[in-house]
Amino acid sequence: MVIPNPLIKDATGELLEEATKRFGQAEIYRVESQGRPVTFEANRLKEINRRDQSGVAMRVISSGRIGFTSTTNPDDEKLLVDRAAALAELGTEATFEFPEPSEYPEVDIHDPQVEALTETEMIETGRDLIERVRDQWPDLLCDARVGKSAGRMYLANSAGVAESYRQTNYYVFLGGELIRGTDMLSVWAGHSSSGFFGAATTDEILKDVLEQLENSRELAPPPTGDVPVIFTPRGVAATLLDPLMSGFNGKNIASGASPIIEKEGKQELDTRISIWDDPTLSMASGSRPCDDEGVASRRVTLVDKGVIGEPLFDLQTAGKTGRQTTASAHRGLSSAPSPSASVLDVAPGDAPYADLFSGIQKGLVVEQLLGAGQGNELGGDFNANVLLGYLVENGRIVGRVKDTMISGNVYEVLANVEAVSSEAEWVFGSVRTPGMRCRGINVAAKG
Repeated sequence: MVIPNPLIKDATGELLEEATKRFGQAEIYRVESQGRPVTFEANRLKEINRRDQSGVAMRVISSGRIGFTSTTNPDDEKLLVDRAAALAELGTEATFEFPEPSEYPEVDIHDPQVEALTETEMIETGRDLIERVRDQWPDLLCDARVGKSAGRMYLANSAGVAESYRQTNYYVFLGGELIRGTDMLSVWAGHSSSGFFGAATTDEILKDVLEQLENSRELAPPPTGDVPVIFTPRGVAATLLDPLMSGFNGKNIASGASPIIEKEGKQELDTRISIWDDPTLSMASGSRPCDDEGVASRRVTLVDKGVIGEPLFDLQTAGKTGRQTTASAHRGLSSAPSPSASVLDVAPGDAPYADLFSGIQKGLVVEQLLGAGQGNELGGDFNANVLLGYLVENGRIVGRVKDTMISGNVYEVLANVEAVSSEAEWVFGSVRTPGMRCRGINVAAKG
């Protein structure tokens, strides 16, 4: 929820006033967060930690150039104006003006139940998951992470924006390693949300890990060549979405390096592919009422039934390209804003997930990758080792593959989709995607 303007800290207002008098155009970004992670390693509680962060960043436009500086030391805040002035002399040319106030959407991203969680409850959640998975796989070495965080973002600028919102986050991850001779198997599953989730979701995490273990019970020779490849939702996120989003990044549009520049408005992908960046989805990790430049959040259509839609812009990249910002600015305390996705939402298809396996005489299932960023990612290429994948024979999984690599181009692969599952799942809490069966991927065995 958006916090009324009077809650903006006095120190923020004072900094903004001083910077505005000096430069005319200025922006203050302040964050406060408190994190409580609980970590298990090798089946045992490793640590209970506390991670608090607070700081302020200042961005100004002086003589047409950007000055940016930040600090986590309250005693240094009085130095920010002079620092910004010095840095602006050599700063990047500004292609924008700070935005005026606007009406923000109501986005539910704060849950008091998360803040009320105790360390004891989080320890019990992690310990329970480890005990239950090891009841069936006693040789498994388990790691788990259970944690919560709560924070507040303040943003004010010389154009009149003065807004703040609170956000919570809760996450549970369970992983394990099984070592058999020279073979090492790694599995994991988890979920993250702005809201608290209970036994129903943690049970699904456990079920996911157990299914990965069962599918990996036997080793199988990898298929090779151009065979059907089934990407689980995790596989879609790791293999296809990362290189695809590189093309939609406003920085790459502004530099002329993105392959979608000539594709906007054209049918380039299968008609079953629709993708949105939607930071207005309630309780999704990454949702927010405004971006990190104070622009109201909205749903951005990246791909509409295979037609390439809008790229993602912040104020600077939008100005460079003569476009409008898509409220896609993200930043940290020590970094200036840049565009990226908030919550990726991929449309489900019309095939039950089990039907993705139908009719496959020999194929591959991809769950997890190692080194997915290899190759010309900006051009949509991927070239990666399969960390966890399975051989499919006659429509069913028969075992885990080792020493397997996949390569291809995301634009070609998403133009050769054979089926999209009707079920979509959250991956990391900030990506929701169905599974897909695709062609056009080269599968190779090492050695």
